[in-house]
Amino acid sequence: MTTLVSTTDTVTRDALAVLQPGFTGTTAPDWLLRRVGEGLASVGLFGRNVRTPEQLAALTAQIRAERDDVLIAIDEESGDVTRLEVRQGSSFPGNLALGSVDDVDLTRAVAQELGRRLAECGVNFDWAPTADVNSDPGNPVIGVRSFGADTQLVARHTAAYIEGLQASGVAACTKHFPGHGDTAVDSHHAMPRIDVDLETLHARELVPFRAAIAAGSKAMMSAHILLPALDPDRPATLSPQILTGLLREELGYQGLIVTDAVEMQAISSTYGIEHGSVLAIAAGADALCVGGGLEDEGTVLRLRDALVAAVRSGELPEERLADAAARVRALASWAQGARGAVTGPGAAVQEGTAPGTVISSDIGLVAARRAVTVTGTADRLTGPAYVAAFTPVPNIAVGDETPWGVAAELTALLPGTEGVMYGSDTEAPAAEVLRAAGDRRIVAVVRDAHRHSWMTDAVDALLAERPDTVVVEMGVPQSEPRGALYIVTHGAARVCGRAAAEVITGV
Repeated sequence: MTTLVSTTDTVTRDALAVLQPGFTGTTAPDWLLRRVGEGLASVGLFGRNVRTPEQLAALTAQIRAERDDVLIAIDEESGDVTRLEVRQGSSFPGNLALGSVDDVDLTRAVAQELGRRLAECGVNFDWAPTADVNSDPGNPVIGVRSFGADTQLVARHTAAYIEGLQASGVAACTKHFPGHGDTAVDSHHAMPRIDVDLETLHARELVPFRAAIAAGSKAMMSAHILLPALDPDRPATLSPQILTGLLREELGYQGLIVTDAVEMQAISSTYGIEHGSVLAIAAGADALCVGGGLEDEGTVLRLRDALVAAVRSGELPEERLADAAARVRALASWAQGARGAVTGPGAAVQEGTAPGTVISSDIGLVAARRAVTVTGTADRLTGPAYVAAFTPVPNIAVGDETPWGVAAELTALLPGTEGVMYGSDTEAPAAEVLRAAGDRRIVAVVRDAHRHSWMTDAVDALLAERPDTVVVEMGVPQSEPRGALYIVTHGAARVCGRAAAEVITGV
């Protein structure tokens, strides 16, 4: 591909420095290593890049062999959104489970243990935590990724999570500024719009981000959302009023500002990724996340050259690009210095997470157990069950690779248990479950049942015929408790399934 300028040019190196691209494969492609040598300062990892902790450690070592101070980022929220354990399910519950317990020491300990595991694998930058207040329970993309709907609760747990994660030497990236919780549209697919006044934004959306700043979050991720009260024309990611005027000047944030993935439809279908990337850096962003689906060298070069061309034309001030690149390099320097502050698992310590604190390696399961709530007093199961998981289409942030539910964990406790997944396209799912279950106890597992009427209808039909059915809600609990036992896990991580299985069996 023809490039605009020499790869040794300062502007070109700065343009490379602000990109955070992904790639395919479980080893680093030659093109990526070559661009790291030329100035690419960050690399993003996704589920497609991870098989085992050992493989991930080898991958990050391969990248660092090219340059030791590169930032290696991952989208590891734990809970429903996991990349470290994308094919097994997370060993840690997500934000809603932690918020439901409301023990900031526990949240801090979970984040620190997660950070320790990331650091052991060579990851030093985590696109987490989610600080959005889930004020709309029908939100299709945040949900259990939020600590909850209470502003102050979200704020204190956001701060605790940041403290724990960064105590492990992993930079936190608080998202999605200025708040993605009051949306009914997924920005992966279209542009969400939040029509609330400034008073509401300051009293609700911005409170957790103020707490994140006070806690020292090394990075903030912008949201691809339109907030007319702040900027009637451009989404937050592209808005100087929001990124520079509000975040930098009014809130006083001096860390790294990262965009959400620029290929998401909210940006790419409206502005195009090249022009959108230029506008984002000009607005005050310092780094551009280039995530799923655009993981080739051509995309990296197109974005690099678009930034260089914008500097040459005067559309993007050279000083703004240089400042952005300097912030990326400063964070890389911090992360390089923080490496080595990781401790191994050992005796359970759940309070106080200063660097050097030893935390129980099963802290995630401890947290998941504490997050479970149970309604009903029915007898626990002692024989094989039939687990019917009513499965919604997953949003892109969660992905469809990660297993969820209680069937695998319940089978480990009750051999012979059978688990089957049913989707919205299943004709008469309740009748099918009743036929397949026979005389076995039925465990009906749902995820955000309040958002999917077909799930509610199926569970109602099951209960009409089999009132001894156990119902497990693994999403945001909004429905009335029903069933012989009604179990709420506040998330669908593997450990949440284990915690539910223990309740079902009385273990």
